[in-house]
Amino acid sequence: MTPGRRLLGYLLRYRRSFVVGFLCVIATASIGLASPWVLKHAVDDLHAGATADKFRFYAAALLGLAAAGGVFRFLMRRIIIGASRGIEYDLRNDFFAHLQRLDLGYFQRHRTGDLMSRATSDLSAVRSMVGPAVMYTATTSLTFVVALMLMISIDAWLTIIALVPLPFVTASVRYFGEAIHRRSEAIQQQLSEISAITQEMLSGVRVVRAYGQEPFEIERFRASNEVYFTRNRGLIRLQGVFNPIMGLLMGTSALLVLWLGSREVVAGRMTVGELVAFNAYLAMLAWPMIAFGWVTSLIQRGMASWKRMLEVFDTGPAVTDADATDAIPDVAAIRGEIEFRHLTLAFGDRVVLHDISATLPAGTTTAIVGGTGSGKSTLLSVLPRLHNPPPGTVFIDGVDVRHIRLAVLRGAIGFVPQEPFLFGASLSENIAFGWSQPPQDPDGVESAAAIARLDTDVRDFPKGYDTVIGERGITLSGGQKQRTAIARALAVDPKILVLDDALSAVDTYTEEEILRRLQGVMRQRTSLIVSHRISTARGADQILVLSGGRIVERGTHDDLVTRNGVYAELHRKQLLEEELAAS
Repeated sequence: MTPGRRLLGYLLRYRRSFVVGFLCVIATASIGLASPWVLKHAVDDLHAGATADKFRFYAAALLGLAAAGGVFRFLMRRIIIGASRGIEYDLRNDFFAHLQRLDLGYFQRHRTGDLMSRATSDLSAVRSMVGPAVMYTATTSLTFVVALMLMISIDAWLTIIALVPLPFVTASVRYFGEAIHRRSEAIQQQLSEISAITQEMLSGVRVVRAYGQEPFEIERFRASNEVYFTRNRGLIRLQGVFNPIMGLLMGTSALLVLWLGSREVVAGRMTVGELVAFNAYLAMLAWPMIAFGWVTSLIQRGMASWKRMLEVFDTGPAVTDADATDAIPDVAAIRGEIEFRHLTLAFGDRVVLHDISATLPAGTTTAIVGGTGSGKSTLLSVLPRLHNPPPGTVFIDGVDVRHIRLAVLRGAIGFVPQEPFLFGASLSENIAFGWSQPPQDPDGVESAAAIARLDTDVRDFPKGYDTVIGERGITLSGGQKQRTAIARALAVDPKILVLDDALSAVDTYTEEEILRRLQGVMRQRTSLIVSHRISTARGADQILVLSGGRIVERGTHDDLVTRNGVYAELHRKQLLEEELAAS
C-alpha cells in the first residue's frame, strides 16, 4: 500500500468535516470570484452614467460579498485546520502506542532523539500537509479553474495570451518540487541527529560535567546544528528563487494583458469594466500559482516526514501474542514454577546462552551468579519475554511462555532491572507504577517501601512519599533508586519476583537488612536473584553458576563451596576482599 493510501485512512475518519470544509471552500471561492464581476458592471455603469442609488447598490453588494467571504473563510479554516489537528491527535496516539508495542531490541538499535524527532517535527509536517496544504490546494484549484472560465467568457484570445507563461510555470513547479522534496528529507534527518545529541547530553549531563567535556559536547552540537542550518539555508535559497520566478512569469502575463487589453478597449471590442474584471481574475490566478509553490513545499516536506513515520509503523514487534492461548487465562492462575529446557539464545551470530536447562519449583528462591558477561541478565530477560526465547525452551507452570498472553505473563512478574529507571514523578507514584489503575492505597506503597528498607530514608524527604524525585530519580542516591525499584516490584504482589543485581548499589549491612525483610515475601512466590555477591546468594534454595552462557555448576551454597569449583573460587575471593576491607 502506498504512503498516500495509508494516510487516506486517517483522512476518512474526518470525512464529514472535510466535506463541510470543502463546501465552505466553494462558498469562499465563489464569493471571491463574484466581486470582480460586480466591479465590472459598476465600472461600465459609471461610463454609461449610473445613478447614485445604483452605486450605493454596488457598494452594498461589494461590502456584503466581503463580509460573507470573511465568514466562510473563517469557517473553512476552522473546520479543515481543526480536522487536521484531529488527525495529528490520532497519529500521535497511534505512533506512541506502536512504540509501546515494539520489542526491546528495536530501541537498542534506534536512538531516542531520532524517534522523538519523528514523533514531533515529522508529525507536525504531516499535519501541515493534511491541513493547510489540502485547504489551499482546494481553494487555489477552484479559484484557478473558475477564474480561467470567466476570463475566457470575457475574451478567449486574450486569455490564451495570458496563459503563455503557464508551461514554464508547470516546468518550474516540477523541477523545484523534486528538489524541495530531497532537501526536506535531508533536513528532517539532520533534525533527528540534533534531537539525539541533545537527548544524550541531557541524560548524561552528570558524566559530561564529571569529565569536563562541556566544550566537546558544545562543539559536537554546534557542528550538527551548522549542518542543519546549512541545509535549511539551501532550502530557503531554493524557495527564494522559486517564488520570484512565479512572480516574474505571472507579471509577464499581466504586462501582456495590459498592453493587448488596452488596445482592445481603444478598438471598442472590450469595455473598460471587462478589462478591469479580466485583470482582477488574472490577479486571482497569480495567487494560486504562488500558493501552489508553497503548497508543493508543504506536501513534499509532509510526504518526506510521513515516509519517516511509516518506517516506524512498518516495523512490527518481534514479541507478540500471535502464539498465545488460554492455557493460563489470568495472573491468578499462575503458581510460579519455572523451567528452562535446552535454552539457546543468539543475537545475530553471537550466541549468548548455550543449552540452559533448569527447573525452579514454585515458591523457591534461585540465585544466579557468575562473572560479567556470563549471560545472567539475558537469562532473566527471557522470562517476561523482553527477548523472545525459541519455542519450547522456557515454561511457566508447564506452559510455554510464548503461549501466555503478554499482559498475563508480565502481570505475574515483578522485575527489578540491573539499571533501575525512575520517572520524574513523586516517590509514591513511582512505587505504584505497576498498578493498572493505581488506587489511593498509601498503605500498599508504604509496606512495599518498608520491605525494601526505603521507609527510613523517606522520613528525611521534604514531602515524604509525595516528594518529586526528578527526572530518572536524579535526587536519589544509587542505593535509593534500587530500593525504590524493589518497592515498585513488590507493590504489584507478583507471583514471580526477579531481582537482576538489584542490591549492587547498597552497602553490605543494608543488603542484609533488605534480604531479611524479603524472606517472608520470597517464601510466598518464586524468586530469581542475580548477584555478584555470594552473601546475596547464600540463602537461596538453589544456585546456578553461569560462565560463558552455560550453567557450569548448580546446588546449594554449602554444596558448591565443598566442590571447590567456580563458585568456591568466587566465595574465597570475596571472603578475602572482606578481610582486607576490615583491616
